[in-house]
Amino acid sequence: MRSATVSDAATPWAGADDANLVSRVQGGDRDAFAGLVRRHGGALLRLARLFVRESSVAEEVVQDTWMAVLEGIGAFEGRASFKTWLYRILANRARTRAVREGRTVPFSALAEREGDEHAVAPDRFDAGGRWRAPPAEWTDETPERLALAAETRAVMEAAVQALPPAQRAVLVLRDEDGLETEEICNLLGLTVTNQRVLLHRARARVRQALEEHMRGGP
Repeated sequence: MRSATVSDAATPWAGADDANLVSRVQGGDRDAFAGLVRRHGGALLRLARLFVRESSVAEEVVQDTWMAVLEGIGAFEGRASFKTWLYRILANRARTRAVREGRTVPFSALAEREGDEHAVAPDRFDAGGRWRAPPAEWTDETPERLALAAETRAVMEAAVQALPPAQRAVLVLRDEDGLETEEICNLLGLTVTNQRVLLHRARARVRQALEEHMRGGP
């Protein structure tokens, strides 16, 4: 494998899609496999941390996943995307390890019911139905522009880490890793309704944290 210090632009797999890299790996190209590892390694580690407590255990799960990929990639036929196939392998191994580590509560058990969903968290209003603190105005500073600021990114990242496990899992898989609803439900054992509620709640909490940051505090 190539050193992690080599820039993506300097690698022979830069610009190649997953299907192309998989085909090359199936033909014995070690550089292509290194490309897949580098492209998806960070996301796999994030996913593993959703299932297991310790960083060291998550890293072992990721290593086991890549070993399974090497062993099984010759039979991969592309019926699902490589990313979906890869995440399924990781999720299966992470669940097995989580049972061994004593973390056996499924994400579905942590999911809010549909009736719990609110467009805005109720605790943001007083007894008379008025805002305790109104939403911050975005003005000309769009969320995209704000996200470029290191301080704002840090606030958003901290808000994501503070989410309940099921909310964090759904948000990371949907908004950071770009998985579709069906894929997320299959990975986490959720219904479509639960997935939707969890995502809504997670996004609302992160936005609230960002609004409070823009106002200078809660």
